[in-house]
Amino acid sequence: MSSTVDSRARASTPEESRRRGHLSDRARSERKLGWLLAGPAFVIMLLVTLYPILQALWDSLFSFRLTAPGDREFVFLGNYATVLSDIVFWRDLGVTLLITVVTVAVELVLGLALALVMHSAIKSTRGLLRTAILVPYGIITVVSAFAWFYAFDITTGYVNNWFAWLPVIGPDFNWFASAGPALTVIMASEIWKTTPFISLLLLSGLAQVPGELSEAARVDGASSWQRLTRVILPNMKAAIMVAVVFRALDAFRIFDNVFIMTQGQYGTETLSLLAYRTSIGRLEIGLGSAISVILFICVMLIALVAIKVFKVDLTGGSGKGR
Repeated sequence: MSSTVDSRARASTPEESRRRGHLSDRARSERKLGWLLAGPAFVIMLLVTLYPILQALWDSLFSFRLTAPGDREFVFLGNYATVLSDIVFWRDLGVTLLITVVTVAVELVLGLALALVMHSAIKSTRGLLRTAILVPYGIITVVSAFAWFYAFDITTGYVNNWFAWLPVIGPDFNWFASAGPALTVIMASEIWKTTPFISLLLLSGLAQVPGELSEAARVDGASSWQRLTRVILPNMKAAIMVAVVFRALDAFRIFDNVFIMTQGQYGTETLSLLAYRTSIGRLEIGLGSAISVILFICVMLIALVAIKVFKVDLTGGSGKGR
């Protein structure tokens, strides 16, 4: 009996070897094609971004003020020690993390809802519906920030009149005079502007979910919530990861909305605005470069943590975790 099994195993080995060889050849050819298509753009982006990063890293090692270039002094990690020991840096880091977590979480929920609406809409209305949903994302961020600022401003805004029936809000309520209301407006403007981007990415993930899986779950008696959580979401894990990573990296570098609405006053300053204020406002190139390098490291850590948490193999093509 054992000899028969061994002979069958040996007989099937060449066929399996040929199949594995065919798959490996195909994978290598697809990988080569991918590098040929994406390689030139990758090299250009690397060259464009590498120089500013290396220049900032080099400048961060010096005590360097733009108004006194002759007093340049090598301090090694002294600027980083100054930044990390400053309570302003940690306060701004907390504000940045708060904006990132809240906006990404809300955008993920709203974006998924919009993606489901666009995916299930009847064919004749899909184009118009998707265009209407994507309009906010097509507006320039500065224009969007000014629109939200003028809408909530105490002198030019109309929002106070809309919500005058609330006990806290009245005609003289100044949204930009304290941290809580100001951050609320900043995050609301960010959510309104970039939720369509999330929904577009999630819509592409929904298109990759096999329809027969959802139909089979429905036939088996699964509710809409069960089909969403047990069939749809697990099969669009890759799209969710890409959406979360892209938006988290973008939200962590938020600058325009805060700069236009509050100039970082009343406890609304973010790390990007702190780096700008230090480098451009105070002309402290060394300290500003150190803040920029720390901001870059934080962005890289966010990307690495998100990839580790989702555990998605983007090269597998299935959208499922390993």
